[in-house]
Amino acid sequence: MQKVALVGCGAISRIYLKNITNVFSNVEFAGVYDIVPEKATKVSEEYNIPKVYNDLDEILNDPNVDIVLNLTRPYEHFEVSSRALKAKKHVYCEKPLGASLEEGKELIRLAKENGVLIGGAPDTFLGAGIQTCIKLINDGFIGTPIGASAFMLCRGHETWHPDPEFYYKRGGGPMMDMGPYYLTALVSLLGPVKAVSGMTKTSFDKRLITSKQHYGEIIDVDVKTHIAGMMAFESGVIGTIITSFDVYKAQMPFIEIYGSEGTLSVPDPNTFGGTIKLFTAQTKEFKEMPYLFNYSENSRGLGLADMAYAIENGGDFRANGDLIYHVLEIMSSFEESCEQRKQVDLTSTVTKPKQLCKKLMY
Repeated sequence: MQKVALVGCGAISRIYLKNITNVFSNVEFAGVYDIVPEKATKVSEEYNIPKVYNDLDEILNDPNVDIVLNLTRPYEHFEVSSRALKAKKHVYCEKPLGASLEEGKELIRLAKENGVLIGGAPDTFLGAGIQTCIKLINDGFIGTPIGASAFMLCRGHETWHPDPEFYYKRGGGPMMDMGPYYLTALVSLLGPVKAVSGMTKTSFDKRLITSKQHYGEIIDVDVKTHIAGMMAFESGVIGTIITSFDVYKAQMPFIEIYGSEGTLSVPDPNTFGGTIKLFTAQTKEFKEMPYLFNYSENSRGLGLADMAYAIENGGDFRANGDLIYHVLEIMSSFEESCEQRKQVDLTSTVTKPKQLCKKLMY
């Protein structure tokens, strides 16, 4: 049983709290911490967590803590994760790995130097939806993959999120926020990317918050909010991705994979389930496909449970540092390509994550 200390009791923490408490049997909470003590106290009482830490140092000095679960804001990821790694704690971090490629590179180095594991979100690719899609591709249902497209188009999060400003600061934006779901899914489906090109822009330099808690406040936008990218996969597949916080409404697919014998419509990679549709030359129509794996509900924390299994039993885990660093490099390189007006060759690669067993339950 691996003991987890949660850092950051914001909006995303609720599903981790629920699942680690009620779903996954190989991890449990040692305690929680937030810079707003009332938040930590509230969740500790609600989920019967034994300890509320006063600061990060108390976590890092607690011998009962095996894994630090870093759910802070993107621009805070590096400080929390780096300190935990130096204290020889395993780290599982919300996406992205770091607010910059340099931060991500240093975190990977620190994990290796200190003999601990680092992994992180998203783990939605381990859900029933995308795991089923991986098997359909591996089993040849669409023949040889030749192309892919992915679209995440919305008007931003300031209409609903209780504290949306960080989405428009360093480490935010539609690519760094939502790109990890789409790119992790694509790498899981098709393998690593070898080169990218991109175009980026900031359509609006200010945003009006209309969600209740900060209604009427103005956000200064410090990041790119519309990013279009092309990807050359090592397999030969050519992929397209667009992420935007500038679009009111669209009717594009989440992800489609195009093969020599058919097309696979992949469900929303921000979910664990969703509708899978397969078109083949034989059927001549899209048909909905059944799940072949478990975890179709919101199972955030599954990647953490998989990591805990690897800590206890050895071997690889799927939402690992190499994967989340490769995705970070892809995202960072779109903007680099735009700035330099040229294709960017990636320096990292990764092995496609091993498929889950069909009926695996942690």
